[in-house]
Amino acid sequence: MKKINFQLIKVLIVLSCFIFLPFTYAKEYKWKMATSWSGGVNFEVGAKAFAEKINYLSDGKIKIQAFPGGTLGKAFKVSGTVKNGVAQIGHSWMGYDWGKDKTTVLFGGWAGSMDSEKMLHWLYEAGGTELWKQYRLEKYGLISIPCGIIPSEVFLHSRKPVRNLEDLKGLKLRTSGAWLEMVKNLGAAAVTMPGGEVYTSLERGTIDATEWGTLSINVPMGLHKIAKYIIIPGVHQPNGVWELLINKKVWDKLDQRDQALIESAAKLVTLESWTSIGHNDAMALKQYKEEGNEIIVLDTKFKKAVVEESKKWAAKNAKKNKWFKKVYDHQAEFNKLWADSKSYRNVTD
Repeated sequence: MKKINFQLIKVLIVLSCFIFLPFTYAKEYKWKMATSWSGGVNFEVGAKAFAEKINYLSDGKIKIQAFPGGTLGKAFKVSGTVKNGVAQIGHSWMGYDWGKDKTTVLFGGWAGSMDSEKMLHWLYEAGGTELWKQYRLEKYGLISIPCGIIPSEVFLHSRKPVRNLEDLKGLKLRTSGAWLEMVKNLGAAAVTMPGGEVYTSLERGTIDATEWGTLSINVPMGLHKIAKYIIIPGVHQPNGVWELLINKKVWDKLDQRDQALIESAAKLVTLESWTSIGHNDAMALKQYKEEGNEIIVLDTKFKKAVVEESKKWAAKNAKKNKWFKKVYDHQAEFNKLWADSKSYRNVTD
């Protein structure tokens, strides 16, 4: 009688368990990203940069194809495109939804904003991002995360010189968000339009001037070639924060690790966009001067008038909008905390 090899039987039993267990594969995602950008820095440094970073951080598990503005839906209506499921994810500026709720510009940046450095601290250290997420989810049913930030914009690329408030009166300019209302109160004839229409409108004289982005963001658009005057600083937009929008059903299907990876990639894009655009702005100013543009720095009286107008606008909206008041008060408390920051941060003056 042959001896039974019990050791061999044990090995075979263990192997059979593995053979008949169902295989599990890491789930992969392929998403379409709607954006507000026809191209340029916003698209490359914001939308595409996020897609590349999340692909790398997830080891190829999350793949995103970013589409130029207007491809998957209206450029200024990315939140609707994502919520309706036409795209799983989007990259935009929250302030484009200001027509529905003016609270959006408090997150995206407006004439009464803090500068970009303080905005970063408010977002990541003082609870701003948590408030941001809560607002978008409660009011719009969307997952939203900060994903990119720019320093102060150019106030205007203009065919006419603007040095003071008198020069602003009657000026036909393109803008958006809260500034569209405020600048009208200061006497300008303001309109809004997508980025893809700005160059042609300025070239043809349909508008006299436009704001769009920072010094370097505007270089590829060629606005300086058709408008001699570059007016700074961007008192209408001391900072601008881009947002990543995700369809809630899509988000809920992700595990916690993938959700954390998305948030980490978005934060990385935010920090890298700030440093890269900030440095490029310095080089762009040098370029404008070399190419013969006239740089006009707004006078103190102009700046103070904008600050006062922004306070009036905010006070009016805080009275009738609970979310607006909540965010505005939260930022005001942060600004109080930072009121003396120049005394220990500014070491050159």
